[in-house]
Amino acid sequence: MIDLSSLDPSVLFTLHGLIGLLTLTALEIVLGIDNIIFISIISNSLEAPEERKKARQLGLALAMITRVLLLLSLSWVMSLDKPFLDAGIRNFSGRDIVLLVGGLFLIYKATVEIHAKVQGHDESKGAKKKRLTLANVIVQIILIDLVFSLDSVITAVGMSNEILIMILAVLIAVGIMMVAAESISTFVEKHATVKMLALAFLVMIGVALLMEGMGEHVNKNYIYFAMGFSVLVEMLNLRMMRNRLVKGGEEKP
Repeated sequence: MIDLSSLDPSVLFTLHGLIGLLTLTALEIVLGIDNIIFISIISNSLEAPEERKKARQLGLALAMITRVLLLLSLSWVMSLDKPFLDAGIRNFSGRDIVLLVGGLFLIYKATVEIHAKVQGHDESKGAKKKRLTLANVIVQIILIDLVFSLDSVITAVGMSNEILIMILAVLIAVGIMMVAAESISTFVEKHATVKMLALAFLVMIGVALLMEGMGEHVNKNYIYFAMGFSVLVEMLNLRMMRNRLVKGGEEKP
């Protein structure tokens, strides 16, 4: 663990420190988008609206706590890059194993949700769909939070040498995500095509995690560009459908 007495608050009053804080906060928000998507989808599996909100808030709070603890344990985090398991073909580090497990979990979860969506199980009144409990949802959020937090912390370490700036960036980013999570979750659940797109994002992110775990570097800029472009196209589609409904209503006598 890092000695907290070594943290120097004066770095926040320098231009370099402020620029680093703003840059890292923005990056943490971008890296947290996939986390919000997962939390939104898994929390919407709960029936009660108050449980959904509680799951989202607890999920993001756990993400914040996990990232701060990882930042305060940098020596342990950095040791995860050392060889841990010899599989014959290559040596796997602790980080590789975490990414592989997280990638498989994301792909499995998203595929199950896509199958249910395509089959109409979640829409059909007669279909018996097993509802998740709050505890079950929280456990799944904790598992995937660990994967996303590890990726986020490693990125933060690569961008800044100041632990205090890293911690503040995480706190600010998660705070902003907490405010936006409910509106994002409501929007995703309200529009079926957006939810399907979000699930497809999770599959893509899961594949990227698997590739990273196998030692293949993935430039996340390509992933974020694909996600941004897809969202833009989907927004245009929603706008087009809304305009058609409005015009259709006006043409009726």
